[in-house]
Amino acid sequence: MSSCPRVLLVPVSLLAVFFCALSTVGSAQVSHSEQVQIKPPLLRTIDPPAPDATASDLEARAEQLRREKLYLDALDYYRAALAKEPNSPSLLNKIGITDLMMQRNREAKKWFDQAIKVDRKFADAYNNRGVALYEEQKYGAAVKDYRRAIAIDGTSASFFSNLGAALFAKKEFEPAVAAYEHAVELDPDVFERTSRGGVQAQLPSPGDRAHYDYTVAKLYAKMGFSDRSLEYLRKAMEEGYKDFKNVYKDVEFAELRKDKRFVELVATKTPALPE
Repeated sequence: MSSCPRVLLVPVSLLAVFFCALSTVGSAQVSHSEQVQIKPPLLRTIDPPAPDATASDLEARAEQLRREKLYLDALDYYRAALAKEPNSPSLLNKIGITDLMMQRNREAKKWFDQAIKVDRKFADAYNNRGVALYEEQKYGAAVKDYRRAIAIDGTSASFFSNLGAALFAKKEFEPAVAAYEHAVELDPDVFERTSRGGVQAQLPSPGDRAHYDYTVAKLYAKMGFSDRSLEYLRKAMEEGYKDFKNVYKDVEFAELRKDKRFVELVATKTPALPE
């Protein structure tokens, strides 16, 4: 009889270990909310291109899929169209844009290179290759491509806007401002839209973004677009533009300083200035 208690000790101990393990798992699960989960890879979700479809139909379908952000499916359709029109610089460029949207810069540049090889006067391909280079922080090379695009087509506001972004990233502020001013002259809405036919560069750092917003505010004020100028001044203020105090002396803001909304804006929050 004396051995019975020792027999009972085994399952009790195991039970204790079991509940302890459950407790540990439960506490580990609580911390999962603070962990990062990698997104699953992009998947193809659309039926493959029909072999008898025309190149134009395939391209139209690819455009729709790209707008829906179904990039891999769009690539399938673009490539099927390219198989029917292998020397189309437009299709080569659009495949590059789709790769660029998936942050596949190396692949994108190859497609833009091919488009340029087919058509040396294809301004969009130079611009888009410039964006791929910009994303790789190769700002000098990006500037060269933007200038090539502008030399071919000087009527695109996006080209000048992208050039301004690359020059800003290089800290070449005066030529950057000149490029932005030309962009606004061509299209006052250039900073409000996202390019659909090409790609628009984005500024790399919060400091550059604040400086950019202040510069755009100055350009809009100079052109008499008070509402837009105030909008960008607000952004520059919220982002802590270090030289925001210049708003009281820059001649471009002379008329805007008479606007009651300007007075209300600068009174809402004192921008954080460096010591």
